Amino acid sequence: MRKAIETLKNIWKIEDLRQRILITILFVAIYRLGSYVVLPGINPAMLSKLHEQTSEGLLALLNMFSGGAFSNASIFALGIMPYISASIVIQLLGIAVPYFQKLQREGESGRRKMNQYTRYLTIFILIFQAPSYLINLKMQAGPSLNASLDWTLFMFTSTIILAAGSMFILWLGERITDKGIGNGISLIIMIGIIARLPQSLFQELVSRITDKTGGLVMFLIELVVLLAVIAFAIMLVQGTRKVPVQYAKKIVGNKQYGGARQYIPLKVNAANVMPIIFAQAIMFIPITLIGFSNIDKANGFIRSLTDHTSFWYNLIFAILIILFTYFYTAITINPTQMADDMKRNNGFIPGIKPGKATADYIDMIMSRITLPGSFFLALVAIMPAFAGIFGVKAEFAQFFGGTSLLILVGVVLDTLQQVESHLLMRHYDGLLKSGRIKGRNGSIAAY
Repeated sequence: MRKAIETLKNIWKIEDLRQRILITILFVAIYRLGSYVVLPGINPAMLSKLHEQTSEGLLALLNMFSGGAFSNASIFALGIMPYISASIVIQLLGIAVPYFQKLQREGESGRRKMNQYTRYLTIFILIFQAPSYLINLKMQAGPSLNASLDWTLFMFTSTIILAAGSMFILWLGERITDKGIGNGISLIIMIGIIARLPQSLFQELVSRITDKTGGLVMFLIELVVLLAVIAFAIMLVQGTRKVPVQYAKKIVGNKQYGGARQYIPLKVNAANVMPIIFAQAIMFIPITLIGFSNIDKANGFIRSLTDHTSFWYNLIFAILIILFTYFYTAITINPTQMADDMKRNNGFIPGIKPGKATADYIDMIMSRITLPGSFFLALVAIMPAFAGIFGVKAEFAQFFGGTSLLILVGVVLDTLQQVESHLLMRHYDGLLKSGRIKGRNGSIAAY
């Protein structure tokens, strides 16, 4: 406890870090306030059907990522996810299209151009996604619309407002990255997810006590299991396999360079949360095709694909995650380039010949550690379904795994790492006695 108080005092002493934290809190407060600003022409007291629709199933995930703005018919209802979708598309174009590959090699100027294309694509997605949301709003919450409202004018103005709201969230995220403690987009997503936690936690406690389904003891067991899953997710995010690299001695004049042994940390989960995001995007296709308001009319296999607790949904979801883990790892980790870099710097893996043999060895190691990593990632992703089977309410079950948990764990680690780096630069102690905090070194924070 004394260590924590001393750390907080040290954080407050650093003027730059203090300002960054206060700016971050201010921008986050603006984001949360906007989540409750309802679209013009909507009566928020009449949105009970929309709240019911987003209380479970896949729409509950969309509502959680928006911090409840989706069910509130807020100006921020579409959240930051259209930008995430656009970012994924641009990343894939950077792999398949030569023009975008060239931009990636141009450094800072190329990065700015790709960011600009990402924004254009985000606006394009919003132009189509906003009317879909408004049509669903009319079907689910028709009485909430003013009787004298011109629907055509409402569609036009609300589409502009929803698109502007999402772009404003993007602007807030970029300001947090520049003026705050960094990883602004990731932090916006985390705040949207964690905003639902207190309410979900309280509802679960009330449900256990009033419904006589285990009472307080069962609730405490749930918390212990949740902490265990969080610990497992931290291990998955931080897990690495270290490959030793020996650097040959090089003498220039009277000075000697190299000769030291270092390690290449190959991550067990190099793809981070991206495979879950890709798989989740595909699993949203059925609900998009049949329409938000026609879920109850679907039957058979299609109906099971709109229920995130069904067997077929989770089986296909897990298989997609495993496949995308291999795919994304293959496009982000280049063993040939790593081998060439080592050879250029007079480095080699002991017992392995430089060049192609080194590349094959790294590729073999990555294949071996990616297999269990992909299975563990799939297990974390489908944990909410298991929680639902054991009677955990849908809102609280979402925190037992999936994209939400990995994003929460990853962003918290990244943020703590940012704070710790400021402390160490000013010669203060870090946040932990046992060593430095390890972040993700990539993943969704790259947005």
